[in-house]
Amino acid sequence: MSENPLAPPRLRVPDDASALTARIWPASATRTDDGSLAIGGVAAADLVAQYGTPLYVVDERDVQSRAVRVRTAFDDAFGRIGTRAHVYYAAKAFLTTQVAAWMAEADLRVDVCTGGELAVALAGGVDPARLGFHGNDKSDAEIARAVEVGLGTIVLDSHEEIGRVARAAADAGTVQRVRIRINSGVHASTHEYLATAREDQKFGIPLTEAVQAAAAVRAEPSLAFVGLHSHIGSQIFDESGFREAARRLMDVHAELVQSGPVPELNLGGGWGIDYTEADEAFAPEDVAEALATIVAEACAERDIPVPEIAVEPGRYIVGPAGVTLYRVGTIKPVALETEDGATATRTYVSVDGGMSDNARPALYGADYTARLARTSDAPAVLTRVVGKHCESGDIVVHDEYLPGDVHRGDLLAVAATGAYCWALSSNYNHVGRPPVVAVADGAARTLVRGESIDDLLARDTGVVPAPAAGAAG
Repeated sequence: MSENPLAPPRLRVPDDASALTARIWPASATRTDDGSLAIGGVAAADLVAQYGTPLYVVDERDVQSRAVRVRTAFDDAFGRIGTRAHVYYAAKAFLTTQVAAWMAEADLRVDVCTGGELAVALAGGVDPARLGFHGNDKSDAEIARAVEVGLGTIVLDSHEEIGRVARAAADAGTVQRVRIRINSGVHASTHEYLATAREDQKFGIPLTEAVQAAAAVRAEPSLAFVGLHSHIGSQIFDESGFREAARRLMDVHAELVQSGPVPELNLGGGWGIDYTEADEAFAPEDVAEALATIVAEACAERDIPVPEIAVEPGRYIVGPAGVTLYRVGTIKPVALETEDGATATRTYVSVDGGMSDNARPALYGADYTARLARTSDAPAVLTRVVGKHCESGDIVVHDEYLPGDVHRGDLLAVAATGAYCWALSSNYNHVGRPPVVAVADGAARTLVRGESIDDLLARDTGVVPAPAAGAAG
């Protein structure tokens, strides 16, 4: 079958429009003997029968194994250069109390960036000493709560936070460990909204002001300066940005060592994952080895001790382990004129969710991979999977080849939705947020229950009570 001229260059007609590419789908995703999709040993159809659609499904074992793999990779790589590595799970990707517990069981630390994330992590049993707290606009209440619970490290995002955190720690009669987030100026190769170290940016203190900021921290008796922090963005595939950011931070780190201890260096996260066949994600072992080499060489050149290193992966750990299941609704073929004057067809496949459960395509133009929960030998057709919301930008999968016999009532699975989908979900158009279920060893359990109409009305103070049964009219 020839390529549809409406398809983007990255997309090719698949040999098998039902195949599950291992690096995109959860580790346990398989086709059963009858061609049905199963995750964690549970058939997608059975999950939908119990929980409905849309439905977020998380491969519990995959999340746990990816967490351990990252920790092991960094333990090994930095152990070889004579230091330790601390892996923080970036909770903003996806956080529930159970996910927090999985990270603790895998011996990961957890990075939070709001009071709400802090509360969930604590409720999940994470030791507060193993938490880090980010954020460019932490409230006084959030800072006070972090200090009160004995939070491991607060990341200072601006000069003004130095005094605010110092006062909170002094009021609590404690010494608070802090890092300084540095805007390295490295322009990561990613979407503009995902690049977090460019100069015109809300995050961090400019690299040129790092020494001044560190001096201000060291002058506060209630603060303990741990080291610098950098995060250049997310969903990055070009390792050159990570290398350059590490090099720039090591230059400043070496200068700071001359005036006092700098025990740690946090190099952030942001490694990309495979959402489509065109993506080529890093292996964590390769990232760990590259960063260890840079740090070791930089320290040897400057004749300074090798610091302990921290990193903050989030998407890599949970993204590929997630799948969203939808029910197909309206099918609408649309004939369009191509650049050469010919006619080609794109088939719009509507599903019963959309931008309220996955905002990333609308926010970033993010691409995804989709498959039917059944197999089919029908020729593949170019499709655009769209949601039910009243927005033309309500797109779930911009471009995908699906079997041409896709029809109303089919179950559709979208891969790699474990990160930033539930976390960014909303009630747009008064649609309830879907439930999240974990699957493992042939069983499913609820991580977060779905929202009902009653939930959507519960906070609306104008709801008129229904008349009691038998009341006079």
